[in-house]
Amino acid sequence: MQWSVEQLATLPREDGFRLRGQQVTRLETFVDAAFAFALTLLVIFFETLPTSFEELREALRRVPTFVFCFVLLALFWSAHNRWSRRFGLDDATSTVFSLGLVLVMLVYVYPLRMVVSSGLWLATGGFVPTELVITGPGALVDLQWAFIIYGVGFGLMAFTLFMLNRHALRRAEALGLDELERHDARTDLVIQAILLASALVSIAASVVMMQVPPAHVGYLLSGLPMFTYPLLGVIVPLYGTRRLRTRPRVEA
Repeated sequence: MQWSVEQLATLPREDGFRLRGQQVTRLETFVDAAFAFALTLLVIFFETLPTSFEELREALRRVPTFVFCFVLLALFWSAHNRWSRRFGLDDATSTVFSLGLVLVMLVYVYPLRMVVSSGLWLATGGFVPTELVITGPGALVDLQWAFIIYGVGFGLMAFTLFMLNRHALRRAEALGLDELERHDARTDLVIQAILLASALVSIAASVVMMQVPPAHVGYLLSGLPMFTYPLLGVIVPLYGTRRLRTRPRVEA
């Protein structure tokens, strides 16, 4: 669809960005429903409703795992929702990558919960129950494979959002993107690239760890591949702040 100047002039703005996705499409509805279903899986997987206070207390110990997973999935959902509202694209390319995001997310939800619970178990000294139990002589390799599976899921979700923003930028002329909108679209594009890069670094670190004799690896060192993700809490805000300084002014 080619947006005319008259059509663009009628669009509402959100922080200077004209919102072309005013109508909720069937694709967007499907993506929203899939994310809601994934959050449901986070709640009921491995568990039944508590029938006693002891079971309730045990269930509440798992709440931090659910909260962490909820926030992570919400970040990806928010990125897709922002993309949909900004560009309103509903073509074949958008459908393929949006459905790809849903597919990866529904598979990723299981290793996500297992790896997150393991990390929180370590961080809380065992208060948060872990759902990733690995024992035996091949424990180090199995743990690294769990990290790799987690990294592949995280990276693929970032990749689909990267491709969606790249697709929107390629349609910049048809969408009538102004300088500010192109700037913000590129910012989101690079942020997804940073997320993807962190996953690739983590996967590479796991491959390296597999080559190290288990006798030389302590428990903390074995979790080294996961340390790339907390760094995103520093790198992404720093990048966002830098881009904010160069952001064009909002047109009147």
